[in-house]
Amino acid sequence: MFCSPAELTVKLKIFVAAWQCYQAKAQFEQFVEYAVALSSFTEFLSAKGLSGLAQMAREIEQETLKLFGDEASHPIDGGLLAALAAQIEALRERVVTAAEAQSLSTPEVNRRSGSEVGEAEVVDFESERRLWFVGNHMSGWADLLGQLAYFGLRVEICDWNNMPPTTVEPAMVLIDASDLAPTERINGITALRHRFSFSKLIGLNVEQGFLPMHEALAAGCDACVVRGTPEPQILGRVLEYDGAEDEEPYRVLVVEDSKTASAAIQNILRNNGIETRAIYDPQHVLVELERYQPDLILMDMHMPSCTGVEAARVIRQYPQFLSTPIVYLSGETDIARQIDALRLGGDHFLTKPVNVMILNAIVKTKIDRYRALRHSMACDSLTGLLNHTSSKQRLDSAITKAAATGIPVAVAMIDIDHFKKVNDSYGHPMGDQVIRSLAWLLKQRLRKYDIIGRYGGEEFIVGLVDATPEHAFDILDRIRIDFGLIRHPFNGSHFQTTFSSGVAHFPVIADREALVKAADEALYVAKRGGRNQVVQSSQ
Repeated sequence: MFCSPAELTVKLKIFVAAWQCYQAKAQFEQFVEYAVALSSFTEFLSAKGLSGLAQMAREIEQETLKLFGDEASHPIDGGLLAALAAQIEALRERVVTAAEAQSLSTPEVNRRSGSEVGEAEVVDFESERRLWFVGNHMSGWADLLGQLAYFGLRVEICDWNNMPPTTVEPAMVLIDASDLAPTERINGITALRHRFSFSKLIGLNVEQGFLPMHEALAAGCDACVVRGTPEPQILGRVLEYDGAEDEEPYRVLVVEDSKTASAAIQNILRNNGIETRAIYDPQHVLVELERYQPDLILMDMHMPSCTGVEAARVIRQYPQFLSTPIVYLSGETDIARQIDALRLGGDHFLTKPVNVMILNAIVKTKIDRYRALRHSMACDSLTGLLNHTSSKQRLDSAITKAAATGIPVAVAMIDIDHFKKVNDSYGHPMGDQVIRSLAWLLKQRLRKYDIIGRYGGEEFIVGLVDATPEHAFDILDRIRIDFGLIRHPFNGSHFQTTFSSGVAHFPVIADREALVKAADEALYVAKRGGRNQVVQSSQ
């Protein structure tokens, strides 16, 4: 993930300013604004993968929620206020120190092929893609650490008694503390968490059971892998963390006939980094849903022309909006009516006046689950890439846009060579691992806006947006060469495999089906020509 020290500093200043405003006035209204700013800052740190800072912010958020109360609860007792101020100052100092240290590192080009560096001050906090392995016995992890190198992660090995100094934090720290006594294990993880503000800490070889997992997470691990987990699964989780990207901003459609109430709701959500659009007549909701494509609808229950429940029933008649979350906002306190509203199309009911922290939390939680559902429907379960149907839909959209803007699009079909032999010689689980390896490599090397899908079996489809034939060939050929270098471990030995690819181009071929067919024909030319090569379509 990418985050500039300047952006981090600006977000910190907004949060600190809200806290200072409460300290100056000590009224409930200012405390609410501070709490919203804290929640937004915590979400920002978490979204950027700044794990150590995010954990500190979450601890402050928990203390803040305990003190929330109402108008009569403020100003806060002097002792509690001083304790909270000390926590906030500790977070502020750590953010400032970390941002200054990270500013000294050298910006690097985005690791995805064809992308460019943005403005000069933008620094990737994980620019070097370094990874630490901390443990006293690395021999059992040699294959895993060797595999990581193929995907661009530079691994540094340290033991618990010999930690090297570092000025630039690694992207991740893999921790094997299984041979340490329980107290040493917790103290070691805690020390690493205090040392690293940004790095993700992943505990390896954690014993089965609730208590060992709980202790590791409480000490500072972001994730844990239980003992006995197959190496391909561990590799997948590490690469998943490494490839995590910033999500698009949450989008909420506010349906509220009162312009004053609507403006207040939008202000609350915007202060927490949520984009909004408002309509005041529910009869316009279908048009706005098509145009805005929100992640969630926040709807008043009682409106003059149509109730929220009636609007929800209309929305649910359209399959494309069947799973879009609808949260009601109302002064309605009758439990029977609330239940009836939920049965008729709603997902949640918030009674006015609503706590702003609860509102933000409900909205974000519902959107997270909605996006996870959309992802599972659109993506292949083995690789996480777009599935066959979604690939074609995305390609159609890309070609329509390219036709309007005049940019070229390259479409490639990729097929793993002699894949049946891989399955027959090494088994289907190993075949699945080879498929996942190619998927990871494609996701890592291609740009965010390129299209990458699993077309079926061992076949993949790729759409390279704004790529000339020469550029597309160079990118795919580099990926082909690197894929052929990967040594897949199997029973104490290794094997390697390759892929073939055919490429066709828009606007030389204007139709998506014709493009895919031409790329497929070029792929067969590559296969017949000896495999392990990229062939351009003769068209």
